[in-house]
Amino acid sequence: MDLIFVHGALVRDGEWWWRPTAGLLEERTGIRSRALALPSCGEVPDDARGLVADAAALRRALDDVEHAVVVGHSYGGTVIAEAGRHPAIAHLVLISSYLPEVGTTQAAILADEPDPAAIADGGDGTLTLSGYDEAAFGARFLQDGDRGLRRDAFARITSQHAESFVTPTTGAGWQGVDSTYLVCADDRSTTPALQRAHAARATRTLELPTGHHPFLTRPDLVVDAVEALPLSGVPGV
Repeated sequence: MDLIFVHGALVRDGEWWWRPTAGLLEERTGIRSRALALPSCGEVPDDARGLVADAAALRRALDDVEHAVVVGHSYGGTVIAEAGRHPAIAHLVLISSYLPEVGTTQAAILADEPDPAAIADGGDGTLTLSGYDEAAFGARFLQDGDRGLRRDAFARITSQHAESFVTPTTGAGWQGVDSTYLVCADDRSTTPALQRAHAARATRTLELPTGHHPFLTRPDLVVDAVEALPLSGVPGV
């Protein structure tokens, strides 16, 4: 059994974001995990761009394993949707994330928020977070993390190809797959109301008393949730 983490938008270095949970998960369960590098965030070279390239990267990663739990954070859920059904997926975990219907864009999802994060045109086909210094970023996205964590997270903000936000999904990879949605009840980025609307499409829902990044601030709660997944019939678990 493998676990593949798909990080959110406008950041890089998914391994860093997932590391606190990865270490605890392996210690407690023996499950190996890794983070997917997203072409749209410039993490790997790819001729394709945006959401299409990210979804293709996820499918390639799944082609290399027999069984996997796929964890999507924020925009990561849209990547999972676009990637479509894959026989290696044993379970989906969505963390403050999205389960979009076919034809939905990331921009349209964010437009449903009363106070969406400010995003600016980079002038080169990319978008980036706008108007945030380290303190403002921490207050919105990591209010439950310490100062060092906020600093290190802020250093990993990056630009992302605009097509990640405006490309309509052509798949709904969450449909027909057993899934667990972790609602981050104290999230100041994705409102709990929007999370719960998407969580209604998942098989089951669990609420965590955390901000937007529980895999950084409360890895114990994320590992608890993974340990509780109904995976008893999956080989290697």
